[in-house]
Amino acid sequence: MRFIQEACFECVSRPERLFCDLPAEAMKDFNILMASSSYASGRTLFREGTRARCVFVLCEGTVKLSVCSQSGKSLTLRIAGPGEVLGLSASLCDGPYELTAEIVDNARVAMINRKDLFQFLSDHSQICLRLSQLLSHDVRVAYDRLRAIGLGRGRRRRQCRPIEGRFSTNVSIAQKSARPC
Repeated sequence: MRFIQEACFECVSRPERLFCDLPAEAMKDFNILMASSSYASGRTLFREGTRARCVFVLCEGTVKLSVCSQSGKSLTLRIAGPGEVLGLSASLCDGPYELTAEIVDNARVAMINRKDLFQFLSDHSQICLRLSQLLSHDVRVAYDRLRAIGLGRGRRRRQCRPIEGRFSTNVSIAQKSARPC
């Protein structure tokens, strides 16, 4: 792993992403906290199930994001590109990484450890709204993918059973506002 001290200010490909398009003062502080490294193709940034210690911002290259079943089968969820933030939800909730991130093309990655991330967010609270928008977007994408897998793209959507059919208790208020999915 080779360390690079390129400042984010100097980056020519700063897409409008959470940690790439920060206000000047926040970008200055982020540059102080982050460490930038180069990774060769085939290297692993983090593995599913290991405790999250860092958040990664992909500066260059691509990363394969995958999950494994208990039987050892791997499922590729997607390929992440420059500007994407990896390991954010696991780091925020102090839990394990939900997936494995493996370098596909040689990559340059900025890392910020969990403790520094929380201090950074405390110092720059305006970033928290953007952070919540990013996480909400990730949840929406996950719901859409589950819907596509579970319902199938070619299938007609079935109407949900009315609320009164699902509960044995009297739900008169819910009955009035019940709508099909």
